Amino acid sequence: MREFSLPALYEVPTDGNLTDIVRRNAAQHPDVAVIARKVGGTWQDVTATTFLAEVRAAAKGMIAAGVQPGDRVGLMSRTRYEWTLLDFAIWSAGGITVPVYETSSPEQVAWILGDSGVTACFVELDAHAATVESVRDRLPALKNLWQIEAGGLEELGRLGQGVTDETVEERSSVAKADDPATIVYTSGTTGRPKGCVLTHRSFFAECGNIVERLRPLFRTGECSVLLFLPLAHVFGRMVQIAPMVAPIKLGCVPDIKNLTDELASFRPTLILGVPRVFEKVYNSARAKAQADGKGKIFDKAADTAIAYSQALDTPSGPSVGLKIKHKVFDRLVYGKLRAVLGGRGEYAISGGAPLGERLGHFFRGIGFSVLEGYGLTESCAATAFNPWDRQKIGTVGQPLPGSVIRIADDGEVLLHGEHLFKEYWNNPGATAEALADGWFHTGDIGTLDEDGYLRITGRKKEILVTAGGKNVAPAVIEDRIRAHALVAECMVVGDGRPFVGALVTIDEEFLGRWADEHGKPAGSTAASLSEDPDLLAAIQSAIDDGNAAVSKAESVRKFRILPAQFTEESGHLTPSLKLKRNVVAKDYAHEIEAIYAK
Repeated sequence: MREFSLPALYEVPTDGNLTDIVRRNAAQHPDVAVIARKVGGTWQDVTATTFLAEVRAAAKGMIAAGVQPGDRVGLMSRTRYEWTLLDFAIWSAGGITVPVYETSSPEQVAWILGDSGVTACFVELDAHAATVESVRDRLPALKNLWQIEAGGLEELGRLGQGVTDETVEERSSVAKADDPATIVYTSGTTGRPKGCVLTHRSFFAECGNIVERLRPLFRTGECSVLLFLPLAHVFGRMVQIAPMVAPIKLGCVPDIKNLTDELASFRPTLILGVPRVFEKVYNSARAKAQADGKGKIFDKAADTAIAYSQALDTPSGPSVGLKIKHKVFDRLVYGKLRAVLGGRGEYAISGGAPLGERLGHFFRGIGFSVLEGYGLTESCAATAFNPWDRQKIGTVGQPLPGSVIRIADDGEVLLHGEHLFKEYWNNPGATAEALADGWFHTGDIGTLDEDGYLRITGRKKEILVTAGGKNVAPAVIEDRIRAHALVAECMVVGDGRPFVGALVTIDEEFLGRWADEHGKPAGSTAASLSEDPDLLAAIQSAIDDGNAAVSKAESVRKFRILPAQFTEESGHLTPSLKLKRNVVAKDYAHEIEAIYAK
């Protein structure tokens, strides 16, 4: 199948904008908790009425400070209640939000704030303020800088005391559906980030149709979502806005270091995350079971869960024997795993990278289905996702209702729909190229099955061609290798080479545990163990598993273990944790040459 579409389930209001959501929730669900914030270690609910009042107060302060309709306002902070509050307040003042990753370097901050021409900016911490101040001479339009942790919201409250509710209402209604809501800068894997202009229509079409297609997961007054993704990333932004559209309760936490504790205290019914989160849950549970001498039981339980899930896709379903085994392991293992995820949820939505079929079947088999989706900044997050009632593991689902997915002659995935971005800010050439013929050209390679479910098989620009002329899509094998607990990242190489090789980094969290179990010296590192036979054998098993998914010509013949993990700080990962392949290839050129040395 070369093209598939689904009818829209949500009608975008032509004259409205995203501030309408906040006012509607206060009018129709005044006492419903639409968001919760952490105060002194305890979750406190914020009703729709209270949230509207706090949004208005912040908007009044911005208006008093001189923020004009159409002004760009920067927002640099970790994920927290105030991020969501300020996002809606910026819109209520008539502004356009420009998110900045809180880990951004001064050069990145200067580019994003300067290119977008921000007139005001919010930061969270002293370090963020110092970063902005260090490049302020390159930001001529920037007039106001407020810091959340230094009383910035309180200052807004004082500034806005003389601004009336009527003024805020007037400002709130200035923007229409096709006006910009935000400029989200891409990760910049191949150069300087481009500013994607997403309109109010983009988010309405995106979030409204997601909520309607997954309505059982968005029941007002019953369901809740815990947001731990960075809000500078469009996926995190969608996770913020969709609960408001529903509305259901949204909780925000700044990172995933204490995610297990946060899940236990907030107890969400729905989790939205990236594959690495779900990989960590599985690998941590398996490692704990092995440490407690219950590794064999866990592995049998995992195999049973996977077999049970796979059987659900067959006409006859699970056998009687498999059902019995599944029920036993549900009491022994699965229930405990669901408790780690908060104990109330049955579903999660995963995006940002491929999840992997084995992990997808494992989670569905334990009674916690991870619905995989796919999208880009330019598609306002998900442009395809698995429906809750018709999941196809191994695919990224069907098109967002109201949109179309087309497969071009060369296999590229093309998109059409109201959710797409309007343009690249200040970059008409890149806009014209990306939106050629009225379709957004994603750069991804994929296929559609007879039911319109999409599979992503690679990136056009990442396709390797070996010396023998074999085309290799790195993503397929890299994702399988990365599923191993010891593997942090894997990058396949081999363009113009006689065979395919791989660079592998070791997950530092699991290396210590593995080293203890295998009698290695205390404090062993990836660098000290890079030639260790036991570690090489463990990584070879991950390589073998990856090779099982591809042809012999595409399989990894040799690999090298690198001394350290790829990180954003090292310059090898983007803030959304995508590999900067050109940087890795340059920095580890000697390691790549070693793979092909005779």
